[in-house]
Amino acid sequence: METDVSEPRSTILVVYYSRTGTTRRIAEMLAAELGADIEPICEQGANASRAGARGYLRSLIDALCRRRVRITPALHDPSGYELVVMGSPVWASHASAPALAWLAEHGAQIRNLALFCCLGGSGAKPALEQLAGTARQTPVATCAITAHDLHQRIDGELRQSFARKIRHKLATRLEAEWGA
Repeated sequence: METDVSEPRSTILVVYYSRTGTTRRIAEMLAAELGADIEPICEQGANASRAGARGYLRSLIDALCRRRVRITPALHDPSGYELVVMGSPVWASHASAPALAWLAEHGAQIRNLALFCCLGGSGAKPALEQLAGTARQTPVATCAITAHDLHQRIDGELRQSFARKIRHKLATRLEAEWGA
């Protein structure tokens, strides 16, 4: 099945899944800071909604049982980008099922990967490792933004530091490729 994918306008693509809007807001600000294209991950099917208490429970069960979910076809071809940034919420120390599904489908097409996650408390490290393992990539940079960070208003500082790391790593890799 062929999909109509957009031509890249940038060298960076930010892809994210967001249940409540927090990861979406971080992804949008990060994409603006990086001059990146952006793509939300959307689920397919009658049970795609994760809204409310029922959706929260479904999200936890999907994460804990490592259920594979169906997602809509990608709008952008990740192989057309030097770097893909993946953003996911953390559910019970696990990455979101939709983000994992996207990486399982497109991980082999990614040249360089950076990861960020948004979470209520703890569990960032195993969730980021799960994302990296699914993509079969070592990320060039990672970032975890907690509810406490948002409340203390230090999320912007963390996000900007993450963006700086991404730009630096990408510039270093491109320079090495051109110098080779």
